[in-house]
Amino acid sequence: MSRSDEVLERANLTLERARERHGVVAPRARRRREAEVLRRVGRIAAADGAILLAALMFGWFVPLGLGGAMLVMALLIAATALFALMPVTREVAVEQLAQAPIKSLPAQTERWLATQRPALPAPAITLADAIGIKLDTLSAQLATLPDDESAAAEVRKLVGEQLPELVRGYQRVPEPLRRVERNGRTPDQQLVDGLKIIDGEIAAMTRQLAQGDLDSLATRERFLQIKYQGEE
Repeated sequence: MSRSDEVLERANLTLERARERHGVVAPRARRRREAEVLRRVGRIAAADGAILLAALMFGWFVPLGLGGAMLVMALLIAATALFALMPVTREVAVEQLAQAPIKSLPAQTERWLATQRPALPAPAITLADAIGIKLDTLSAQLATLPDDESAAAEVRKLVGEQLPELVRGYQRVPEPLRRVERNGRTPDQQLVDGLKIIDGEIAAMTRQLAQGDLDSLATRERFLQIKYQGEE
């Protein structure tokens, strides 16, 4: 294989991996954006409807006239602009993650991590996307897990404390020093290596929780076999 063929093959593999990654990440981000748009539209519709209703009720007793109509129009424009620009969802503060209920912790961490992407180097963004996907899966698995379970404590430690501490520690390093080697590695490399470890740990937690569900399903299936097939 010639040098040019090798380069072309590596480029194709890289493109394919990017397509696979964005094929998973994009729908989740798109759903979040669509939900935000719907909330904005709902707020605007409610505010404008309330203004029009108030104007109709007031006009029933006192004619609004040209000045009143202009005032109503100004209120409609102001309300529309206000709710169009107002944030729909409250930004997740990193301090809240450690106190979040275990059921909502992965989703909140995913939202927080998504807001940190602009400050991360390219390899770390790829890992952050992968972690976000795993957190999405983990969120569904934790829906029935009590907060006082040992597994919940492990998830909280990793997802609510260690992951944010790693990212914030990197962000505290001055930007010009993030690509300067220290003890053989740059802060960029340290961040990427740390995210790889966390990514693997979240994957392991997901498998462990899934194993518990699989064991429960197998036990239920054996019970049904004994109870119903044994009676035949």
